[in-house]
Amino acid sequence: MVELQYPIGQEEDKPVTEENLKEWIKNLEELPLKLKEAVADLSDEQLNTPYRPNGWSVKQVVHHVADSHMNSFIRCKLALTESNPTITPYEETLWADMPDANLMPIAPSLHIIEGLHTRWATLLHSLSPEDYQRTFYHPGSQKTITLGEFARLYSWHSLHHTAHITSLRGRMEW
Repeated sequence: MVELQYPIGQEEDKPVTEENLKEWIKNLEELPLKLKEAVADLSDEQLNTPYRPNGWSVKQVVHHVADSHMNSFIRCKLALTESNPTITPYEETLWADMPDANLMPIAPSLHIIEGLHTRWATLLHSLSPEDYQRTFYHPGSQKTITLGEFARLYSWHSLHHTAHITSLRGRMEW
């Protein structure tokens, strides 16, 4: 069950280096195309299939990525423009159960992800090493997070959710 929930494993605490940042930004840049390829030609029935027992449907995963990454982009901009801002957490499970995540087609979220990741990658490429040390405070985890650590997390998050879909396709032979 753990490999279904974490098909690429859990996020690793890799150091924030110039080389790692390049890899993480590349993963963020590539997400829109990889996610689009992962859901290509899936039927409505397939899109409504959970990637694991008691997990979200493929459709909910796609909408979750759009929701999560929109929040994350804003958190980056807050960290760049304020001094260690406290961000607002959100209940991702409740968001995934809302009508837009259950009823809407995935195309609007794929478009959001494409535009958002173009902007996000451009922003991340422009940052200095000092910028990657800027922080925000997450009251849910009660942790202060650097933008470098955040880039690592969302690189992993991109690969993680894409793998939910591709591993389901492989198991179901779609």
